[in-house]
Amino acid sequence: VQLQASGGGLVQAGGSLRLSCAASGRTFSTYAVGWFRQALGKEREFVVAISKNGGSTFYADSVKGRFTISRDNTKNTVYLQMNSLKPEDTAVYYCATGPLSTVVAGDIDYWGQGTLVTVSS
Repeated sequence: VQLQASGGGLVQAGGSLRLSCAASGRTFSTYAVGWFRQALGKEREFVVAISKNGGSTFYADSVKGRFTISRDNTKNTVYLQMNSLKPEDTAVYYCATGPLSTVVAGDIDYWGQGTLVTVSS
């Protein structure tokens, strides 16, 4: 499965953005999908993950209550709705796929191209 993240941009603090992760391949619905982010000069960190059928989600404490992950397996797409954005959310956001436990642990073998989110204060 190949993934392409999109939807990033520049937004003011308190604003919203919706990221999309589009997948190619017929096996998309058999894998969990996670979003990760990497700020300049920092290590990549886990943000959120969703199980293959969308029934389970896992959020980093830093985004709980502000970010919502969802997926549409008919469109091979996972979405990340980001509300109440803060300057510290500024980062390149990546999506990745795999078994749920692997995604939550951040044990990802392949990183696709991310999308840049910049939140101004």
